[in-house]
Amino acid sequence: MGRAVLIMFLAMSLIPAGDMAGKLLTGQHGVSPVFIAWSRFALGLLVILPFVRAPALALLQDWRVWLRALLLAGGILSIQSALKTEPLANVFAAFFVGPILSYALSALWLREPVTWTRSALMLVGFLGVLLVVRPGFGGSPGLLLALLAGCFYGAFLTASRWLSHLGTPLALSFSQLAIAGLVLTPFGLANLPALDIETAGLTLASAMGSMLGNLLLLVAYARAPATRLAPLVYFQLIAAAGLGWAVFGDLPDLWTWAGLSLVLGAGLVSALLRR
Repeated sequence: MGRAVLIMFLAMSLIPAGDMAGKLLTGQHGVSPVFIAWSRFALGLLVILPFVRAPALALLQDWRVWLRALLLAGGILSIQSALKTEPLANVFAAFFVGPILSYALSALWLREPVTWTRSALMLVGFLGVLLVVRPGFGGSPGLLLALLAGCFYGAFLTASRWLSHLGTPLALSFSQLAIAGLVLTPFGLANLPALDIETAGLTLASAMGSMLGNLLLLVAYARAPATRLAPLVYFQLIAAAGLGWAVFGDLPDLWTWAGLSLVLGAGLVSALLRR
């Protein structure tokens, strides 16, 4: 369990670190968010391709698999666009509307069981997201893009549960990388940046941070029960706030701290519930 916890902390640090590299690319090097999103899928596909077996190719014939991959592509593109102008912690707080939406969609679409306590905690988490985004009260278009990214991701999570029976995690990972990469290829190639050493390094860091973070997440879940590890997913918020302060000097304002606290608290309590 101790090793699994350490792996989870590393995984939940790598994912916002990858997004930090993406923010540096868009903010300081003028790289298009479309290129960053495409490069993540393309580089991730190159890494896992040697391990893919023939049955995974059959998934590409299912329209539902294409829908799932397009939801992920929309989420990555939206969050990279949001990071161009917004602090890491703010973007991650708004992005965490995803698990809340997935909870609702899974109850409505997949008929998964819900409880009043968990539903109340989801509402508290949503209020926390609203405190960060503040639509019409000091919010910004960038945070609305982060909220849109969370909506895409929430739908992607529900679609992943819906289609989990179709193939192995590796096969499903291949399908989402291949389809999203294929769809974004014309736009990614049309927005190729001038690749110097720094830009190429940040592009690689962005892709590898995301891929390794999600890979380590699977490794941790293979070592310990998901119910024990699920609360650590919210460490991404703490890591994002720390990285934003260390690299960009961004400190959330009072309202954002309040929203972060509600999202983090509601998520942790919900994850720790037995029912």
